[in-house]
Amino acid sequence: MNSQARIASSTRRPLLRLETILLGIGVLALVLAPFYFYPIFLMKVLCFALFACAFNLLLGYTGILSFGHAAFFGGSAYFTAHAVKEWGFSPELGILVGVAGASLLGLVIGFLAIRRQGIYSTMITLALSQMFFFFCLQAPFTHGEDGIQNIPRGHLFGFIDLEQPLYMYFFVLTAFLAGMFVIWRVIHSPYGMILRSIRENENRAISLGYSVARYKLGAFVMSAALAGLAGGLKALVFQFATLTDVSWQMSGEVVLMTLLGGIGTLVGPVFGAALVTGLGNYFATSELPVTLVTGIIFMICVLVFRRGMIGELYASRLGRRLSRRDDED
Repeated sequence: MNSQARIASSTRRPLLRLETILLGIGVLALVLAPFYFYPIFLMKVLCFALFACAFNLLLGYTGILSFGHAAFFGGSAYFTAHAVKEWGFSPELGILVGVAGASLLGLVIGFLAIRRQGIYSTMITLALSQMFFFFCLQAPFTHGEDGIQNIPRGHLFGFIDLEQPLYMYFFVLTAFLAGMFVIWRVIHSPYGMILRSIRENENRAISLGYSVARYKLGAFVMSAALAGLAGGLKALVFQFATLTDVSWQMSGEVVLMTLLGGIGTLVGPVFGAALVTGLGNYFATSELPVTLVTGIIFMICVLVFRRGMIGELYASRLGRRLSRRDDED
């Protein structure tokens, strides 16, 4: 048993060390980035990166494919926008309202979706997400196709003026890092190990006595809450919430981000979100359709990078070299 435990820990430590190196470089780059790049674009990347990581918590670590995550992202954007603009809430309270609303949606949608498996569960998430889309289209507080516009950013904790781009950026960065820490803590906890066992062999997890439905629902709600955090931040950054945030295309886009970066990796969805968002920004003024470019890159990645770009990095020579060094340590 002791030798098996040592073998298991030696296989986990290399990935942990590689992720630590990548995260350290990434955090340093993000702190310095707003002094060299456009802060609004960087904040957009961070919002979608957190959204992709929240989705990856459900797909990569629990094995549940959701085509309805836009409901949590866009729903939180609407809830946050309404709370801040109409109710006069401070930005931190508005985001908490959005996260609470997204969590409630995740509880309802997740409760229905986990009752089925495979494609049937996926179609339930898509159907319920579309129902929420039409609710947002008809509800008075969303203002239909016009959306909620001119959302005031306000003052964080009463004294930090978020109208200043740098202050807003570091607020978004702090929320992003907090969300990433929550995901890291979950996936490296006993709870996360149970989620992985459900992903690998659900029937065996049931035979071991675990309440699989409860664990899956918990993962669904956590993923929805983190997606809601991303949606609330996005509403404050751009100061509007529209139907685009709750459309099925948004759900497909987050799936694409996660697949490009690497399913089941901590930093893979961040890379995928940065790639997709960067392409959209770069080709926005180009005659070449960005969807065509993204589709070509996706096909190349599916053919060449079967594990996603970061997933292939883990399996590359660099990953194996770090593995040997870690074993020597």
